[in-house]
Amino acid sequence: MRYLVETFAVGALRRGQGIEQFLGPVQGAGTPAIRWVGIESTKRGYEVTLHVVEDVGSENFYDLLEFPPLDPYDQFGQTLAVTDDAAGAMTEAERRTGAVRHRWVNAGLAGDEYVDFLRAGRPAT
Repeated sequence: MRYLVETFAVGALRRGQGIEQFLGPVQGAGTPAIRWVGIESTKRGYEVTLHVVEDVGSENFYDLLEFPPLDPYDQFGQTLAVTDDAAGAMTEAERRTGAVRHRWVNAGLAGDEYVDFLRAGRPAT
């Protein structure tokens, strides 16, 4: 099972493990790009970060953290929100990025979603 049910996603965050979600292509970018959102527990709270990177991957190269950022000044993503509540962080991520509640995965697995995107022919939506 790839996707985390809400209680497992919240539990992972409370244990200090991150979760993430592949969001797909960036529309209107001059360079082919994709985005994904991550949530991690930090000293400040549960931090929601949006990553926008160049779509340079393949089925053999899909570690999204290795892709160059679309904006070279945005090396570590854009922090969208910091909350005190894990479920609240998920809600903020979904509200601000269009993420879907039932498609969260453990940190490091959004690349698997990217591979599915590649196999589907890099659809625009």
